[in-house]
Amino acid sequence: MSYEKLYNAVEKHKDMILEAERHIWKNPEPGYREWKTHAYLKERYEAFGYELCEAGDIPGFYTDIDTGKPGPTIAVFGEMDSLIIPSHPECDKETGAVHACGHHCQSAALLGLAAALKEPGVLEGLCGKIRLIAVPAEEGVEIDFRLGLKKDGIIKYMCGKPEFLHRGYLDGVDLAMMIHTSGGEGLSCPKGSNGALIKYATFTGKSAHAGGSPHKGINALYAATTALSAANALRETFQEKDTVRYHPIITKGGNVVNAIPDEVITESYLRAATVPAMKNESLKINRAFAGAAAAMGCGVRFTDVHGFAPRYNDPNLKAIFKEIGLDFFKEEEIRITDNWGTASSDMGDIACVIPCVHPYICGAQGASHGPEWMIVDPYTACVVSAKIQLGMIAKLLENGGEKAKYVLANKNVPYASKEEYFAAVDSLSFEGEGVIYNEDGTVTLKIEE
Repeated sequence: MSYEKLYNAVEKHKDMILEAERHIWKNPEPGYREWKTHAYLKERYEAFGYELCEAGDIPGFYTDIDTGKPGPTIAVFGEMDSLIIPSHPECDKETGAVHACGHHCQSAALLGLAAALKEPGVLEGLCGKIRLIAVPAEEGVEIDFRLGLKKDGIIKYMCGKPEFLHRGYLDGVDLAMMIHTSGGEGLSCPKGSNGALIKYATFTGKSAHAGGSPHKGINALYAATTALSAANALRETFQEKDTVRYHPIITKGGNVVNAIPDEVITESYLRAATVPAMKNESLKINRAFAGAAAAMGCGVRFTDVHGFAPRYNDPNLKAIFKEIGLDFFKEEEIRITDNWGTASSDMGDIACVIPCVHPYICGAQGASHGPEWMIVDPYTACVVSAKIQLGMIAKLLENGGEKAKYVLANKNVPYASKEEYFAAVDSLSFEGEGVIYNEDGTVTLKIEE
């Protein structure tokens, strides 16, 4: 097969890809709110003749390309959501939303891949199917909003990929991939990265005049700050092998300055390299929070919900990524490592049951998730990204799917089925009161179901 023909099929749509990158950059939307992006992409996919399976009550869709020959199915993701960074100079001035992580480049690259797959002869010599997935809500932001969606029964999971997996949109998929934009130079792919549990706690006290009668109040802010200090004192118990990261914030510290705070809310991620480590450290932090609340005579309500599973990049897919990457970059510009990252991605949820690869391509500058982050090389970030993904698809599905079948025969995913995976991550969830004041004067602490 001539891979140059495939790359030219992407290059033909270069202008459309770069136009999409700019349009989505200028219209950023955080997770589960990407309706403008959904509509923009839908119009263009349908113009190419694709039939879309839309999620409906949330943004996002998928579409299948059938080669007409039996073989494995490969999914390719394009994330649609933005961050919220009000200090970024190009953020949406009303919402603070901005694509300071490059998800808009993924969407543009996926659109380019969709266009190329419609070009004559591109599917020649390939077998199986290709599923293109425009997916919402990778960034775990706006926790209150997403908890509301859960309460209303619209979503079960806080992030888009586990939600799509839960809805069956990955059923029948054998392998999956996605190339993420990054700063620096060239290409990179680590061993994997941490998972994360989303932790939301509401401390409740009693309001009173802060100057005239503070003794009549119960200070929920002091309970929260005591809890954060207690949790912080646990850090030396985190084992290095678990690469634990815990970074709480207070999102509500009271109502008015002259009243004792009666409701204080904290949010945090608890990140770790394994699901058991996430569970173990979460229980310790809940114990610290409940103990601190009880010490101040406050209540605390826990809402622990699954965010991201630990992500494992399949080593054989990493090798194919490097092989195709060499068509565009020098060997010294491609870093395939056994490094473990401490950030998180919901691609980890897919990798729990399907062999995946989630590498990075250059094209940005500045600190990711920061106010200086910008796309400086959209051609590489979007067009070259689409070419590499098309090359990887061809490598996996040519010759009767020989490479894809090899990856599947040698896969090492953590869970045998999505049902087993969901049982594991659902065990992390807990919602309930952490402190129970009994009639006999004793206090009961509850830190899990």
